[in-house]
Amino acid sequence: MSTPETVLIVDDEIRSLEALRRVLADEFEVLCAKDAEEAERLLEVDMVHVILCDQRMPGQSGVAFLKRVREQWPDAVRIIISGYSDSEEIIAGVNEAGIYQYITKPWHPDELLEVVRGAAQLFRLQKETETAGVDVKLHPSRVKQVISQKRGAARRLYDFDRIVHSPASPMHGVIELARRASEYDISVLITGESGTGKELLARAIHYRSARSNKAFVVENCGALPDELLESELFGCKKGAFTGAYQDRIGLFEVANGGTIFLDEIGETSPAFQVKLLRVLQESEIRPLGAQRIRKVDVRVVAATNRDLEAEVEAGRFRRDLYYRLAAFPIHMPALRDRPMDIPLIAERILDEVKSAYNRAMSRLSPSILDEFRKYAWPGNVRELQNEIQRMVVLANGDQLEASALSGRLRDRRDPVASALKMNGSSTLKDKVEALEKAAIIECLARCGGNISRAASELGLSRVGLRNKLARYDLRKDDDDDGETLHH
Repeated sequence: MSTPETVLIVDDEIRSLEALRRVLADEFEVLCAKDAEEAERLLEVDMVHVILCDQRMPGQSGVAFLKRVREQWPDAVRIIISGYSDSEEIIAGVNEAGIYQYITKPWHPDELLEVVRGAAQLFRLQKETETAGVDVKLHPSRVKQVISQKRGAARRLYDFDRIVHSPASPMHGVIELARRASEYDISVLITGESGTGKELLARAIHYRSARSNKAFVVENCGALPDELLESELFGCKKGAFTGAYQDRIGLFEVANGGTIFLDEIGETSPAFQVKLLRVLQESEIRPLGAQRIRKVDVRVVAATNRDLEAEVEAGRFRRDLYYRLAAFPIHMPALRDRPMDIPLIAERILDEVKSAYNRAMSRLSPSILDEFRKYAWPGNVRELQNEIQRMVVLANGDQLEASALSGRLRDRRDPVASALKMNGSSTLKDKVEALEKAAIIECLARCGGNISRAASELGLSRVGLRNKLARYDLRKDDDDDGETLHH
């Protein structure tokens, strides 16, 4: 169940203030202020979604106050209460103050409540348009309709049945697990190498779940430093840190009632992990710089290309957070581990690329598909997509030729033969070293660059493999247990 929006009531008459509070308190979190100055102090420290303001107040009129609100706190939906004698001034100020609606005195409780409900809905829709790509200038009912249509299209687009795989594929079991997870409100951790389609699976889980009529939002946790990541996820008040030029509603609140996908969760710092753990335990957020907490109802689906269990044992990832996130773990197999799916995926990608580039191309030839099956695809489906896009762009006419394959595929069709091209050197020592280097490169590609796994397959210790990497000038990223190599 989604948590209520916060409504700020501004009225200098105590009895009127109390009457408004009583009408709204059952459905909303209500803050009260007796004048514009007190209201601004509350806005400085609290995340307010709807403002209900009386027009006639000492010192500053309601319209003048809401003009300032529009400049300083533009996300808040603004409503004004006025007498009939104020209507001309209100109408003149509607555009300048961006007033959503005005209510005339004497107001009826049911009508007042309906207007504030509409304002709260508009606030939610404004936030959802950030993820749905809808024009916020549309009327709220039209916005809701368009978002509903977009979600229906997304539900069809990200259906489990559209995840390409053959009956014998290991993806069959993965999809069955994901279907089961989607039926229950449980945290899911999706593991697997980069480019295997973890976000695609997360979207399918969301759109099959009971939360499918709410937002699905995505954050790459490895792309931002802690302070900016906290701001993105939990929100912030203007001035909370350098660069916080306005209030920001966090993605946890945008996703209220829906799902948030935390990609690259394994890249987060220990300090941030503590804060995220509290959010998951308490189902509440405190925007940076705000004094009050906000309850949120969000399902978390996280993903990582790291071995989080190994990260826990190494002390780099909190054990309690791991168990919060990994209530239902699902592992996405690498593309090289599902070669039977490569022709099906390649043809689907080709159809999409042909449509996007407006090209009439022939189907992929058996020779090209055979080359695709032989290649290790360290970049997985994303790399396959890039390869097909490149081939379509380079194609003359409507024929896709094997000669258009990129160098990394051509060179690895026969790593031994490639290694023996010694540029004139013919000593046995040089050829043996070239073969050893080729074997290491091929094994690393098959293992997705994971050094620990490659060392095991090659029958070497990790130290021994690292020494050979240094000897053959093959760059490695770091010396951690989960290190990967790129070449």
